Amino acid sequence: MDSLTQAVLGAALQGTVLGRIQGRRSLLYGAALGTLPDLDVIIRYADPVSQMTYHRGFSHSLFVLTGLALLLAWCVNRYWPGKGYTLPRLFLAFWLVLVTHPVLDAFTVYGTQLFWPLSVTPQSWAAVFIIDPVYTVPLLAAVVYTLAKGVTGKAVRLMTLALVFSTAYLGFGLAGRMQAEQRFQAALDHQGIPASDVRAVPIAFNSLIWRVLAKTPDGAYYEGVSSWLDQHPPEMQRLPRNLELASALAVAPLHQRLRWFTGDWLRYDEVDGALVVTDLRMGIPGNYTFRFNMAHRDSQGHWVADTPTAWQGAGVASMFNSHDLALIWRRIVDQQPPLPLAAWTSRYLAPTAAQRGH
Repeated sequence: MDSLTQAVLGAALQGTVLGRIQGRRSLLYGAALGTLPDLDVIIRYADPVSQMTYHRGFSHSLFVLTGLALLLAWCVNRYWPGKGYTLPRLFLAFWLVLVTHPVLDAFTVYGTQLFWPLSVTPQSWAAVFIIDPVYTVPLLAAVVYTLAKGVTGKAVRLMTLALVFSTAYLGFGLAGRMQAEQRFQAALDHQGIPASDVRAVPIAFNSLIWRVLAKTPDGAYYEGVSSWLDQHPPEMQRLPRNLELASALAVAPLHQRLRWFTGDWLRYDEVDGALVVTDLRMGIPGNYTFRFNMAHRDSQGHWVADTPTAWQGAGVASMFNSHDLALIWRRIVDQQPPLPLAAWTSRYLAPTAAQRGH
């Protein structure tokens, strides 16, 4: 999740547990501690694949953060005695503030290594978008009220209520994801289309509309859109993953790491002599957030693996096209006309040099 959300979540948690002792300072301490795991972004890596796949790693590990919470609680209890703290209460506050950061991150689609150093696939529960005002605003309002009025009984109740609401909203997101996946699976079954894996991810600032992906045994995938309010089957399109191109990267360690990190939700395209690898999990249909140049053809036409670079036009900003988002938000309440999935794919996924220049 975004830094503001992590800060207000940490502030609300520490204010609720330690506010009566620390006063308004508890909100500042909680906000700082709540954003601490994201300090791993200051570590710079040699390529964007490493930057992506090592983020939310050791600093988001439940094991590491539990140990850090215990160490912080011991230090405060040892060097600042007589403040009304108890070691268990300190540990509870610090542990909640620290571990809720990666757990909340795991509710997004990016991928969070909760169990580092174990090499399990990063957790990606895809219940909420990376920025969701419905989750953030109640927590922010409760924290701002507490800063203004002080840590009163009413303020603590408001922060508690905001925490309960935000937690329930995550459950709403999970329910929406499951509903979207079930609808998409039913539509595939109705058409006699076999699918080996189906997953839904939220789109742009809400948990009402979902982009749904399904892999097929023959190496293709289906992509479509489903809303909570749909009365008819979701629109969808069949697209190739071009898995034959992956053989060019068979011995490339960073390609293997990318497959592990994404759960192998990858697509491969040859664009102007470059091998472009796309993470299908994030973005809007046809316009994906993470794309990487990972190989090129030599003068004999053979693939040569490269140090990955970011594909031109990729990145988080790529999914914030105001015209496309307006169509998506309209789609929440109305299935007609359907979204221009094929046009978006043609425009964004493998554009010509002329289109990229335009």
